[in-house]
Amino acid sequence: MSNLVSYLFKTNAFKVCPDNKPFWYTSGKIGPYFINTHFLYGSEESAVNFLNFIDIEKDNKIELPKKVLDKTLAQYNSNSIYKEVIDEMISFIKSHINIDEIDYVSGGERRDWFFSNVVSYLLEKPHITIFKDLSTVISTPDFEETKVISELKGKKVLHVADLVTAASSYVRAWIPAIQNLGSEIVWSTVVVDRMQGGNDRLKSLGIDAYSLVQIAPDMFKTALDLGIISEDQNIMLNKFFKDPDTTMKDFLIEHPEFLENALKSDEKTVVRARLCIEGDLYGLKEK
Repeated sequence: MSNLVSYLFKTNAFKVCPDNKPFWYTSGKIGPYFINTHFLYGSEESAVNFLNFIDIEKDNKIELPKKVLDKTLAQYNSNSIYKEVIDEMISFIKSHINIDEIDYVSGGERRDWFFSNVVSYLLEKPHITIFKDLSTVISTPDFEETKVISELKGKKVLHVADLVTAASSYVRAWIPAIQNLGSEIVWSTVVVDRMQGGNDRLKSLGIDAYSLVQIAPDMFKTALDLGIISEDQNIMLNKFFKDPDTTMKDFLIEHPEFLENALKSDEKTVVRARLCIEGDLYGLKEK
């Protein structure tokens, strides 16, 4: 686990804020970290370039899976961080799931594809590519043939993803897409579990849900022991893990200048700060 934790920080896949400078989230709330699991592709730059490549190619649904595999396989063979992450994922899957029972591996648009195609290839399993519109294409294990298929009765599917938060993408798209084919997602394996109820939700739906890394105190302790984060950062992360809203409310009360400065910052920050203030997301208004 320590290597994976180290890589999360080294690639900025997990980024902790400086002291007293939490990050603004799109929702208008704040927090001490950002997660971009797809940066484990090797670096932020290479991950962004790959996302741009997907956006250019994804309209051709038949050719896309092979192109994604070619890119990820080339990266696997040339980038030691990405290779170790994928190898760890393969080892993890083999130790937790009887791979003889897996009929297909699936991955959803777009960040799942950083992991699902190459995992499918290395496990020698056919791959189901799921798009946001719930359409699917199916590729042979070597990805040399891909076709649209509307029915796939009674197959057991392993869904491979970068991250699970509340499992909303699973419930909205990935599970229904596989069910529309007549099959079921039986297992889910993600690189990172944000520990916000996603895996528990999947388990309640009868899916065996696994993750390589959990954003939780054990991970923070590993990062502290490796000298990656400071004790102050460790304390903040643990407080946020236990009670995110109260932790950030207390921060805003102790640092009133934080909101004031945000309203004088760049446009994106101003928009998020206004969401926070106008929605009273932390209950700071006098009752």
